[in-house]
Amino acid sequence: MSITASSLYDYIKCPHKVWRDVNGPQGEKIQETNPFVELLWERGIKHEEKVVSELGDFLNLKEGSIDERFQKTTEAMKNETPLIYQGVLKYENIIGIPDLLKKLPDNTYMPIDIKSGMGFEGADEEKGDEGKPKKHYAVQLCLYNDCLKRLGFATHNSGKIIDIHGEEVEYDLVAPRGPRIRETWWELYEQIKKCVDLLLKNQAQNKPAMAPSTCKLCPWYNSCKKWCEETKDLTNIFKLGRTARDTLNRDLNLLTTKDLCSLDISEALKRKKKDKDFLKGLAEKSLGNLINRANVFVNKKIPVIYETIVLPQVNYELFFDIEDDPTQDFIYLHGVYERNGSKERYINFIATEVLAEAEKGIWQKFWKYIESLPQEDYAVYYYAHHEKTTYKKLQKRYPDVISMENVEKFFENPNVIDLYSLVQKQTDWPVGSYSLKALATYLGFKWRDETPSGALSIQWFNDYLESNDKDILKRILEYNEDDCKATMVLKDKLVELNNQNY
Repeated sequence: MSITASSLYDYIKCPHKVWRDVNGPQGEKIQETNPFVELLWERGIKHEEKVVSELGDFLNLKEGSIDERFQKTTEAMKNETPLIYQGVLKYENIIGIPDLLKKLPDNTYMPIDIKSGMGFEGADEEKGDEGKPKKHYAVQLCLYNDCLKRLGFATHNSGKIIDIHGEEVEYDLVAPRGPRIRETWWELYEQIKKCVDLLLKNQAQNKPAMAPSTCKLCPWYNSCKKWCEETKDLTNIFKLGRTARDTLNRDLNLLTTKDLCSLDISEALKRKKKDKDFLKGLAEKSLGNLINRANVFVNKKIPVIYETIVLPQVNYELFFDIEDDPTQDFIYLHGVYERNGSKERYINFIATEVLAEAEKGIWQKFWKYIESLPQEDYAVYYYAHHEKTTYKKLQKRYPDVISMENVEKFFENPNVIDLYSLVQKQTDWPVGSYSLKALATYLGFKWRDETPSGALSIQWFNDYLESNDKDILKRILEYNEDDCKATMVLKDKLVELNNQNY
């Protein structure tokens, strides 16, 4: 098996997928491609086609077998072809297919990949921080550069990304990964390449792990989930990830959720003080939290509240959720389930076209609705920080709708409450995920849709844009309404837990 840019990407996202794709139980793999994954592919292809259409003259090597394309690529570089599209690079068991190979003034070649995301991550315009390289982009560029150097067509250690905005972003592949990380991108690449090689050859194995937020789009999700449940793996515990699991397995031989419940934390901490490598990365507080969650998950089997949760007493309660399409950077729905005493209603502000005017218009309507409420007599409940982050982004996009000061004032209002923050800090639940869907389902709430999913809502929205099918629009609105209702169910349960305990 060859090491490719895709296998490096898979390893960064999930080290186990690399092994499972080649050596796993193939009968348990979901064969149908997830519709949202298909949408992402389509968006990526369209973006690539747009960039390529604006390149001018280039040699297109997209067609043919890998060996034929490799031969043509090396011939083209020997002939100093200025720009090559979809050329193939091969050296021993490494295969790379960069989107572009561009000839530099010294007649060497620079690998360039076209990506439908931002070139850097963690950018902060207010602080003037342009962000840092993305790990999977950097490692993939290292693979291309590695091939080029071994084939004698590069002496540099760099590559470029053409991002979603068409901007060229250069990566220094021998630079440290960050101000506090001495390891370079190239050293990380060499390390990952070695691990991928061993996994592909089945000379090394690793375990599945549960990470609900990132696993659900993977074709191995059901298979890995089954394994984790049957073995009572530690990653069934909320916020106990692969790295912490492997550390607890290795240092304390804790293999199951039940094992974690019986851990003597005081003894473990005594040993940790003597040995800096023992339980590395697990602080006393986080270890204590994991033990508490394991006990709730394995033994108590009911939700637990640790501190009094004080919620506002108001007449109007708004349960708030937005839907957006990150592939188009577009917010298409603001939904509110309003409860006023015994009266309840669902209010939505939805865009039916991907136009700036439509996005701005529904946002304006949302704020007019908020302004229509009796001030000081309403509370807003939402789940996780996405709404807050998105609204700050919208303010920068449409500053004439509302000032940043007023957006911040809205979210700083003690009556505007992120329930996820309360859930993870002040409660524990006998489920492995604290997502809204996991908790509301545990509480008996049912979505009307058989496959409720934010990712699928994006797919439905794109289907609606193409078909103008009102049934699809209805499906989107019902899904959003159910998300808002689920937030209400969770809020009511928190009140109930509070009343039972205090």
